Amino acid sequence: MRIRTTAAVAAVLAVTIVGCSSDKGGDNKAGSVESTAPEASSAADNSGTAKSIGIPPEPTGAERSAVLEAIHDVNGNLIHDEDKAIDAARNQCAALDGGATNPDHTAAQRFSYGGITLSDDDGSHINFGLRKTLCPES
Repeated sequence: MRIRTTAAVAAVLAVTIVGCSSDKGGDNKAGSVESTAPEASSAADNSGTAKSIGIPPEPTGAERSAVLEAIHDVNGNLIHDEDKAIDAARNQCAALDGGATNPDHTAAQRFSYGGITLSDDDGSHINFGLRKTLCPES
């Protein structure tokens, strides 16, 4: 898992660097997609890279339970894979603190997995729960 996560983070950073350096003042409107937060993280990412992009450390103990409960309150099926739910929550914190254009939609997309599709309203409830637990506003 660490190798895949490290590779994913390296790929995100490489794309970011290449994307920034390849625009030589040209008009790059076609195919331009704006990302609000990286999609991959794990406990191994608690290094400077994860912190610098707004991903909080992986919660443990009571904090982990509180995060999982907040996610469960929206849809109990989302926590069948607790590690996946925690990773999604940590990444969503980066979107919330990074000024995502539509954080409710971002949360709905990020937590729509395993055959579960969430609405923006569900995303709003997830964000509310995350603000109360893993990523309070600073």
